[in-house]
Amino acid sequence: MGKKGYVGCFFFTIYGFFILKFGSSEAKMVPALYVFGDSLVDVGNNNYLTLSIAKANHRHYGIDFPTHKPTGRFSNGKNAADFLAEKLGLATSPPYLSLTSTANNASFMDGVSFASAGAGIFDGSDLRYRQSIPLRKQVDYYSIVQEEMTREIGAAAIQKHLSNSIFVVVIGSNDLFGYFESSDLRKKTTPQQYVDSMLLSLKLQLQRLYEDGARKFEIAGVGTLGCCPEFRLKNKTECVVEVNYWSVKYNEGLQWMLIEWQSENRGIIYSYFDTYAAINDLIQTPASYGFSEVKGACCGLGELNARAPCLPLSNLCPNRQDHIFFDQFHPTEAASRIFVNRLFDGPSGYASPINMRQLVAA
Repeated sequence: MGKKGYVGCFFFTIYGFFILKFGSSEAKMVPALYVFGDSLVDVGNNNYLTLSIAKANHRHYGIDFPTHKPTGRFSNGKNAADFLAEKLGLATSPPYLSLTSTANNASFMDGVSFASAGAGIFDGSDLRYRQSIPLRKQVDYYSIVQEEMTREIGAAAIQKHLSNSIFVVVIGSNDLFGYFESSDLRKKTTPQQYVDSMLLSLKLQLQRLYEDGARKFEIAGVGTLGCCPEFRLKNKTECVVEVNYWSVKYNEGLQWMLIEWQSENRGIIYSYFDTYAAINDLIQTPASYGFSEVKGACCGLGELNARAPCLPLSNLCPNRQDHIFFDQFHPTEAASRIFVNRLFDGPSGYASPINMRQLVAA
């Protein structure tokens, strides 16, 4: 091979490494992405939880992922965490437990995902899944990471790094699912009391992140929970109005809490994403977004493919692009891509008081 051939091979090798490392050929917009939340953004932490039954480590999950293999994402392909990283010119933040359970040389400086399927704002909201990492524990893990990075590069340098990084928080759905599926909980507390308690608990964890250096936050509200295939199945294929009502009430409370929290702390900048509005748009006008199935899951069994979770023996729809929901609860890759586009560049109807692009620039 002549010199030109070697140069060409070298160029494509370097270019290929760059794509693998950063997830896209875009320049890095921020130093790192730190992700907290539930199965909507879990990229594999639960694969490392021995007792958990909330795992997407089997077919048909991952069928449209670049490797065509299950990865721990509750999706046919990529999820919102992947698309967020791509938008920022970063590699997907790896699962925290993957960095601590093996001899892994990856740096926490490049971003970490603490998200865990089944996780809630409250400890114990994951009981039906046997094991997950609730938000309080996710923040505990982040505190360990922050201390490790401080030892690595010093307090001043890490504060600069963290203040320019993005902290994503996507959580709350499992707490509300738990409430509406528990007659015991509903006897003990009213929906308003429960939602207020969720918001107070969330604020405490956000404050801990702030005190450990976080300044830029992307915080998502909950979606149209009553329209998930699981709930439609219980209501003659229609959305459950009460569940949607309290999803909206939680989101309204969340927005007021964020305004209050920002006023109490210097230097907080945040973008709130209205997940409810984004999903509702897809449900109300699916054809304009390329969808034809808004009620049923792509993967599952029985009516609406919602009588059983997505399992290796489940039915699988041939065209995942047509569906909003991949399984009983989670969006398809196609739907997640739309949500992240809205989150990143969306108008105030979706992202407020600023969108994520503006958050990055702030």
